[in-house]
Amino acid sequence: MTTRAEYCVIACAEAWRDGGEILASPMGLVPSVGARLARLTFAPDLLLTDGEATVVRPDGTAEGWLPYRRHLDLVAGGRRHVMMGASQIDRYGNQNISCIGDWARPTRQLLGVRGAPVNTLNNPTSYWVPRHSRRVFVEKVDMVCGVGYDRAGGARHHRIPRVVSDLGVFDFATPGRAMRLASVHPGVTVEQVREATGFELVVPDEVPCTREPTAEELRLIREVIDPGNTRAREVPA
Repeated sequence: MTTRAEYCVIACAEAWRDGGEILASPMGLVPSVGARLARLTFAPDLLLTDGEATVVRPDGTAEGWLPYRRHLDLVAGGRRHVMMGASQIDRYGNQNISCIGDWARPTRQLLGVRGAPVNTLNNPTSYWVPRHSRRVFVEKVDMVCGVGYDRAGGARHHRIPRVVSDLGVFDFATPGRAMRLASVHPGVTVEQVREATGFELVVPDEVPCTREPTAEELRLIREVIDPGNTRAREVPA
């Protein structure tokens, strides 16, 4: 039986489909498993790194070196697709990882803005949210770190291909670039997603289920990429 975490892995992997020879920068256990799965299956040209300066194979062994200057070239030129986390995200894809509450006197200090503005304006950026709730999917983020469609101002490489949560997959394929429910994971209802979202989602008349993994994809996830089942730490069965 396919677990919820494995559907999330599949949904994250699909973010890199048809990307060609670009650098994948997954942040989180499930996105990392997803990127490695994509590389081993439908995205063989994908570049993976150890998070620093080494280009690695899906098993983590080195296959090249990525100098910092070259890394920045990829970031600024649209040839990197990062999947970041989000402490808050709104209907247009604005993301917050810096603080909760008034930024001058926040009730909670988080990671900080970090590289989010550069990521979102200069290369495709997707998001991974392991626990979908109204605290994360909010009407308005408390501070904009990652830039959404209503603020990008036509930036050349700005694109948010997808948002993946433990409930479903979301995109911005709407006339006004508002977030749309693209699929629900098996066992999840559209009403559950609506109730867990703090703004009005665009919901098509028919919402499909997130695609099933193939037998080979399940084998790779369970036996090759993540035999220790670290994915269940982010999305418990």
